[in-house]
Amino acid sequence: MEKVFHYIEENKDAFLKEWFEVLRIPSVSAVKEHKSDMIKTGEWARDFLQEKLGMSARLIPTAGNPLVYGESPKIPGAPTVLLYGHYDVQPEDPISEWRTPPFEPTILDGKVYCRGANDDKGQWCAQLCGMQTYLNAIGSFPLQVKVLLEGEEEVGSGSLSSFLDSNENCELLACDALLVSDTSAAGPSLPAITYGLRGVMSFELKLHGPNRDLHSGVYGGSVYNPAIALSKIIAAMIDENGKIQIPGFYDDVEPLSELERKAFAANPFDPEKNKEQIGIDAEFGEPEFTTLERRGGRPSFDVNGLTSGYQGEGGKTIIPAWASAKFTFRTVPNMEPLKIKAQAEAYIKSLIPPGITMELTYSQGSGGMVAPLDGKFIQAASAVLEQVYGVKPLYVRDGGSIPIVAKLRDRLNAEATLVGFGLDDDGIHSPNEKFNLDSFFNAVKTSALLWDAFANAK
Repeated sequence: MEKVFHYIEENKDAFLKEWFEVLRIPSVSAVKEHKSDMIKTGEWARDFLQEKLGMSARLIPTAGNPLVYGESPKIPGAPTVLLYGHYDVQPEDPISEWRTPPFEPTILDGKVYCRGANDDKGQWCAQLCGMQTYLNAIGSFPLQVKVLLEGEEEVGSGSLSSFLDSNENCELLACDALLVSDTSAAGPSLPAITYGLRGVMSFELKLHGPNRDLHSGVYGGSVYNPAIALSKIIAAMIDENGKIQIPGFYDDVEPLSELERKAFAANPFDPEKNKEQIGIDAEFGEPEFTTLERRGGRPSFDVNGLTSGYQGEGGKTIIPAWASAKFTFRTVPNMEPLKIKAQAEAYIKSLIPPGITMELTYSQGSGGMVAPLDGKFIQAASAVLEQVYGVKPLYVRDGGSIPIVAKLRDRLNAEATLVGFGLDDDGIHSPNEKFNLDSFFNAVKTSALLWDAFANAK
């Protein structure tokens, strides 16, 4: 530990320089104009693996953005660990709400503000810096390390999912443990291992009415307004307590065990502080569950965007020709996305009024996952986190989704170990995303100590 921590202290500025280089590249996968930035980011990561870590590394072309793959030599009798991360980031919109330039890393009060600072460039960059620390402070890796970075996590991981359909490709990625740093700690000084993730299903519903916008005085009261129809359908999807109203939706939802509820209760989460942080005066959701249980262990439904009618300055008295909504479900383990898709489509069709037609688009779906807490790599990671932070980590189920992780785990038959360092107030997917410097360097320390722990895991 002394060698590792001394090396990190001596090289903090160098690590920040490396991190900031890749943060400055606007690798927004959702915007086609950033295609060249995606390739540039992939090349940056490949070069780092080759030049700083001595790995055999390359870009793997896909139908979308390239995968970055690197590996160290195989060590006979030692396990293989695959680090997964994603180099794409969310769009920076709305730019007007950023206090600093969204793609210029800026340090304020011990925090780095930039799109991707946490999600996910900050986390996998810290892992790579930890590997760099191990190689320079200790020596060659005691096990085989593989690195896989994709450029489409924020848009559904389509290319990586297709890549995993090939047995040959799965042989390339074969590993004993899947290491993921794309989750959160329980607090600035309290580490966490995420043992569960929710799945995600994304839809867009577009309702069509008249063949053009109509004068609301001439036609009002005689034509069904698509925006009103959409509002009624959205309202019918969920009740006042957050219970989803689709028939059969909860059929496969497994109840939380007493052990899991105790694990949720052990988290020092403060609902009042949470409300203050996000600017609300009351929480919402199924009353028989706590906030953390709703977030991590229960399904949810949310509208992500609504569009219809006139949006310009002033008023325009029309009945719009169409209305649309983007919405998502978060699912929990044991829920089958295609079954939910069929149930949702049938329910929405039953709500369509006369004079309105529907167009439902399903863009992505992934199931949730839960990892066994007694897994040897999870226990090894737990011991390292305790070394770095001085306290035992909490075991948490995260409300977010990393759609590809469950498929990686299943196709590679590997133990998933999710060790994250973000904080709830990091603002991922929002303006002013940040990552605390302490979080970054705790991640570097953890990474540097993980490789011996994984090599010796029992």
